[in-house]
Amino acid sequence: MKKTDLAMIILIAAVSVGIAYFVASSFLGEMDNRGVKVQTVDVITSTVEKPDARIFNSDAINPSVEVNINETKTTTATSEPDTTTTDAVESTR
Repeated sequence: MKKTDLAMIILIAAVSVGIAYFVASSFLGEMDNRGVKVQTVDVITSTVEKPDARIFNSDAINPSVEVNINETKTTTATSEPDTTTTDAVESTR
């Protein structure tokens, strides 16, 4: 290899690195050294606070209790409709 070939390879490599740097900085942007203020989280403790008495009180409705209205028969989900309750309703009209 001649000295001119080596110099040409070094020149092409330097130009390529310069172009790659400017292209990458245009896509990624410049690095910002300014600080940012962020909100911090309160410390988690093992103490449990008493729930709100307006919501969790002894007179509140318990949704897990099955409610039986007007002595109706409770049935499980079946593919056939229950005709006994509809006949009783129609006969009272």
